[in-house]
Amino acid sequence: MKIKDTEKDYDEVCAIKKGKHISPKKQSVFLRKLIAVLSKSELKATNFSYETDGMEKLGKDEPCLILMNHSCFTDLQIVGTIFSDRQYHIVCTNDGFVGKAGLMRKVGCISAFKFITDVSLVKDMKYALEELKSSVVMYPEASYSFDGTETPLPQSLAKCLKLMNVPVIMIKTEGAFLRDPLYNNLQKREVDIKATVKYLLSPEEIKEKSNEELNEILNREFRYDHFKAQHENNIIIDEPFRADGLHRVLYKCPACKKEGHMLGKGIHITCAGCNKEYTLEENGTLSASDGNCEFKYVTDWYAWEREEVRKELEDGTYLLDTDVEIKMLVDTKSIYSVGEGRLIHNSDGFELTGCEDRLRYFQSGKSTYSLYADYFWYEIGDMICIGNTQVQYYCFPKDREKAIVAKARLATEELYKILNG
Repeated sequence: MKIKDTEKDYDEVCAIKKGKHISPKKQSVFLRKLIAVLSKSELKATNFSYETDGMEKLGKDEPCLILMNHSCFTDLQIVGTIFSDRQYHIVCTNDGFVGKAGLMRKVGCISAFKFITDVSLVKDMKYALEELKSSVVMYPEASYSFDGTETPLPQSLAKCLKLMNVPVIMIKTEGAFLRDPLYNNLQKREVDIKATVKYLLSPEEIKEKSNEELNEILNREFRYDHFKAQHENNIIIDEPFRADGLHRVLYKCPACKKEGHMLGKGIHITCAGCNKEYTLEENGTLSASDGNCEFKYVTDWYAWEREEVRKELEDGTYLLDTDVEIKMLVDTKSIYSVGEGRLIHNSDGFELTGCEDRLRYFQSGKSTYSLYADYFWYEIGDMICIGNTQVQYYCFPKDREKAIVAKARLATEELYKILNG
């Protein structure tokens, strides 16, 4: 998938006036049915099936809030299939509107900023539920999972449930991540996908529970470990490219502790620093060439990397300092390439400078609980996005060995915990 990208001077982009806010439009029935038809062939290849739990409690035309774990693009096709007979609106990242805003609104999409507080999103969701009598689909994790486990949920989610005052439905998928993990360069594997559609909370239950109780329920429902589940359920993935790009997740060698020297290729991930080779086995476990594998699962390795990042933050040694290519998003007409700059991330937060010293932006580590970081974003490259409701800066590191976007996301999450207690 591509995105419209226009080269433009930084000052010209800054002068672009932000368009007026547009409320959600009633979803096109034709487009909803078309999405279901187009999704059918893709899901057929996965032997897709789903089961329901308590869904008889939801009225045929009763608007509800649908929460879903986020694994890959197939998630949208799953929603389109399960709810083809029900009007729904999908909360979608604002860069998804670039070059096709009109179509996205007809499909039923609601524009949102990732990891940025946005009051208008809540208003749009309530408008869709109350005025358009439509259900709203939301991926509260906001970004795809990097390692096959859940990403942090916003603490404000419980408050959102109370504001919406509608039944909450939970869709939890199995197999979607294993079929199309973000790190694997858009290469799909032969893996079956199934889902459970559960009536999670009634409006009455939401009212009587505290925010803490609701967040506890949500965190429990969103807990998963796809690599561990693969092993426990004996799901065999024998594609010869299953470790391609795995170094995007497993960037630090547990043997020699060097970073940026890992390379995932074929079924192996190898450290150029000490030459130790690991194999991603067909059942989802890891093995090592010397017989001493420090971690059984990719998720264990990633959790260790998180611990290592936190130690760096606590002892003041964490630093990301890299040259980047900068693109800006200020409207839905295009993303704008404005030149080069320098991105620094440390225990204070992010600092971006560039465009011949005309651009200077700082983002406090207290301000956001996670980071919009992505691999091979719109087939351009690995990316880190920072910004606010007025402008987002998409930063593409030039030195991919030193600028590891997974580490930046981990550091953002751990720094937020440290600074906010």
